[in-house]
Amino acid sequence: MPQHVQGVIAPGRNEPVRVETIVIPDPGPGEAVVRIQACGVCHTDLHYKQGAINDEFPFLLGHEAAGIVESVGEGVTDVAPGDFVILNWRAVCGTCRACTRGRPWYCFATHNAKQRMTLLDGTELSPALGIGAFAEKTLVAAGQCTKVDPSVAPEVAGLLGCGVMAGIGAAINTGNVGRGDTVAVIGCGGVGDAAVVGSRLAGAAKIIAVDIDDRKLDKAREMGATHTVNSRTADAVEAIRELTGGFGADVVIEAVGRPETYEQAFYARDLAGTVVLVGVPSPDMKLELPLLDVFGRGGSLKSSWYGDCLPSRDFPMLIDLHQQGRIDLAAFVTETIGLGDVEKAFARMHEGDVLRSVVVL
Repeated sequence: MPQHVQGVIAPGRNEPVRVETIVIPDPGPGEAVVRIQACGVCHTDLHYKQGAINDEFPFLLGHEAAGIVESVGEGVTDVAPGDFVILNWRAVCGTCRACTRGRPWYCFATHNAKQRMTLLDGTELSPALGIGAFAEKTLVAAGQCTKVDPSVAPEVAGLLGCGVMAGIGAAINTGNVGRGDTVAVIGCGGVGDAAVVGSRLAGAAKIIAVDIDDRKLDKAREMGATHTVNSRTADAVEAIRELTGGFGADVVIEAVGRPETYEQAFYARDLAGTVVLVGVPSPDMKLELPLLDVFGRGGSLKSSWYGDCLPSRDFPMLIDLHQQGRIDLAAFVTETIGLGDVEKAFARMHEGDVLRSVVVL
């Protein structure tokens, strides 16, 4: 029997979000209903609200979440009611060309729930990243549920559902940061700080955090950055070169998603170094670089989708490291809020006041 729950929707481009009654259908084949316990306020949700992802309004926002499986549909065997799960937006298909080549983190046919959640009047909702977790419950494909140790706090676990996984994965999976490497991270919000944590975990010898906000640079140091550069007052490229013997960093992770910061990343790397773009640009942005420089500098220019993660592999591993005290996921949680506070959380995010606001239900 369909359930009525409260959830946060974005009704139209740049309109304030609001709490509405959401209709959750019973799970069909391959689907699960999850009772949400916590969901982080991610910049991608703001992009949805602004219409920067697509215009399929209204959106049911929220995707960086953890909760308890309440019910499952026919054919679901990997999760069961009562399981504590992190929701992911990479439910791999297992049969596409990426999966059959042993690269499921590039899956081209990830699963989402086939049924649609609606408003009371029948209006179909577009769930953010196929999840829609700013709600008391949500309907997802069962493959979007990744079981982890239930002793971890939901507001901590849920962060791996997007931003923290994106940053750690950008360093470890995409950038292949190794022991003794020099790393620069441009943009020290939640994703950038997670890239700092991932670089430290991988054994980087020098981690240079770059931002225009001293508050964020101080936080990056707490997370493991060895050096900081305020690019409002210093040339980021020159500063990174000075700190790396004039050569540039082995890996530069761009966590802003703007042409000007990507250009800084490109020129701040060593010859044959790696640039990783994990910041999400908007559709109108263009990049212009001399092709001779692309050729002459060699190395790799990579983009990192979801930190090139495989949730079934990476989520439990990172939760274990958190439980062992080797990484502090709780350090990313600035505040906990209610469903009615999401609009204010977007404003705080815009002002740079938080790493993560987390909705707790």
